[in-house]
Order: sequence, then structure tokens, then C-alpha cells
Amino acid sequence: MSENSFSLWVYLSQSPLLWLTVTLSIYAVADAISLTTHRHPLANPVLHSIWIIGAFLIVTDTTYTTYFAGAQFVHFLLGPATVALAIPLYDNRARVTAALLPMLVSLVVGSITAIVTVVLLAEAFGLPRSVILSLSPKSVTAGVAMGISESLHADPSLTAVSVVLTGILGAIIVTPLMNRAAITDFRARGFAVGIAAHGIGTARAFQVDEVAGVFSGIAMGLNALVTSFLIPIAVTLLLR
Repeated sequence: MSENSFSLWVYLSQSPLLWLTVTLSIYAVADAISLTTHRHPLANPVLHSIWIIGAFLIVTDTTYTTYFAGAQFVHFLLGPATVALAIPLYDNRARVTAALLPMLVSLVVGSITAIVTVVLLAEAFGLPRSVILSLSPKSVTAGVAMGISESLHADPSLTAVSVVLTGILGAIIVTPLMNRAAITDFRARGFAVGIAAHGIGTARAFQVDEVAGVFSGIAMGLNALVTSFLIPIAVTLLLR
């Protein structure tokens, strides 16, 4: 019985469908738990899906390459999901148009702050230049951040990790932080988390309020564009 179970596992572990099923199943359970807690920040489904899947891969001695061969369909869906953000954006176009000026000001200030703070803090802690360059695009969505990292001759893998950690941390703290700061305008709340925590923060914003999600999606897209121009300048001025 044990040998048959092991043979079955060896067979299934080589099937791409297994890892897609594992990913979707774990996320569905994590999301259901999040829903039962009324979307408590600490019950973020992305956070818990990551560590559960990671632990599962370690226990089963499965390489990331094998896992990604099956789960890459989820990665592919990031593109269509990002494009789909245009639908609620179109539905709320009047609100977006009315807030263009404060959005542009917040975008520039937020983008500069996100870059400068991480570079200066990393320098203060004595981190190597290559690590600082890898961390600098942490507040940009992963695909763009990794492209920026490559252009700086940094480590895209480290950049990807910092992006995910930034997104999860932002999604966890944004609601209690905004509540504590008495910021009730969901346009401001959403735009702030979109700049600071990109896609994961945007997903959290949509859970809280559709308007917050719309403005977060706008901030995420615009911040990727602005940061792509600002990082080379910041690196030149701040790093010696």
C-alpha cells in the first residue's frame, strides 16, 4: 500500500495539473478563511497561500521549477487580470477625472518617497550596492520591477521577493493605518496603497471598496511608468 501510494505521488508530482490544482485549492481555502474573518488584514489569502505552498514544496522535496511548470497558468492570468481593471475604471471615470490634479501630485510624491526611503535606509544599514539596486523598485508591480532590476544589472530574483513582501505588508497594514490616520476618502486610501503595494495592495483595496480598488489600480499602473524614469535618476544621485 505504501509503495503504491509513493508510486502514485511520483506520477502525480510530474503532472503540471497537480501544481495548478494545489495552488488554486490552497488559495480558495485561504480566501474562504479570510471571508469568515470579514477580510481581517492578517487573514490575507495571498500571505497564507505563499507560506502553505512553500511548506508543501519543502515537505515534498519539489523544486520551484517543477512547481512553476504547473502553476504558470496562474502567472499568465496576471496579464488579463490587470487589463480587466479597465472595466471598473471606465465605470468610475467621472470620479477619476475629477481627481486628476491631486492624483498627479500624489503620484510624484509617492513614487519619489518609495524610491528614496528604501535606498537611504538600505545605505544606512550598509547593504551592498547590488542589493540596494535590487530593492529600489520594490513598490512597482513584479513584471515591471524585474525589468527595471535587469536594466540596473541587479538581481531580478531578489527584486521579485522584495516586491511580494512589500505588497503583502502593504495589504496587511493599509486598512488599520488609514483608519488610525482618520482617512475616510476611499479614493485617497486606494491611491495610496496602489503606489506603495502595487497588485497585492490593489486586490486588498477591491476587497474593501470598489472605488478604492479603482484608484489603487490607476496608481499601480502610473507608478510603474513614473518609477521606470525616476529610479535611474535616484540611483545616480543617491548612490556613490
